[in-house]
This record gives sequence, C-alpha cells and structure tokens, in this order.
Amino acid sequence: MAGIGPISQDWESIVIRKKAPNAATKKDEKAVNAARRSGAEIETVKKSTAGTNKAASSSTSLNTRKLDEETENLAHERVPSELKKSIMQARMDKKYTQAQLAQLINEKPQVIQEYESGKAIPNQQIINKLERVLGVKLRGKK
Repeated sequence: MAGIGPISQDWESIVIRKKAPNAATKKDEKAVNAARRSGAEIETVKKSTAGTNKAASSSTSLNTRKLDEETENLAHERVPSELKKSIMQARMDKKYTQAQLAQLINEKPQVIQEYESGKAIPNQQIINKLERVLGVKLRGKK
C-alpha cells in the first residue's frame, strides 16, 4: 500500500445525543437531586388537597346525610310462622323431602329450606308454585 498517498476520510461526523427529558422524568427524584447539585432552579408547588381525602368526604350529599340521620331500623319482610308451618306440614303429608319438593317447583333445595326456617323473603310466585304442587292454600290466612 505504499505509494497510494495520504489516507483521508470524506465521511461527515454524526453526533448522537440523548432525548430531552420529558415532564415525567423532570419530576423524578433522581432528576430533582441532580438539578439541586447543579444549582438549577427548582419549583415546588403544594397541592391544596394533597395527601388528604377531602374531595370524597368534604361534600356530603343530601342522601348520605339523610341516611346518617335515619334512626329507624329497617328489615326485610320474612316468611310468617303460619306459612312456614303450613308448608312443612303439607310437604310431610305428601311425603316429599325438601329436595324433591324443590325439584317439583323448579327451584333450589335451599329455597325450600329458607321458607321452612322462616329466613326467606316471601315471593308470591314461589308460594303459588308451592300451593299448586302441595294442593293446599297457603295465602290468605293472615
């Protein structure tokens, strides 16, 4: 390669730089500490509701206040004792188990159990099905 001449480059130099920091990275703890070390100005702004739950609790709505002031104990209507006894008696007379009766009226066995224990909320459709299958009148005895 001797005698070819001086070696030269005709390439242009390219400078690669990092992207400018966006707003999220400017708020990063590392970026803030680096700015403090370099002596740059740092602006701090305290939000008025920062760290509190004032937005959720300060404006109590009218309905919430009415509920808080309510002193009456409210409860769902339950199956009367006469109804639960008559369902149980009619089922025993037909010699059905709770599961068999439930299957006949297309309900879960738990529904029959709740009616006979008095825990169910009365449903007229279910009572009507029970009357039809058991052949007794359960309503109208109140």
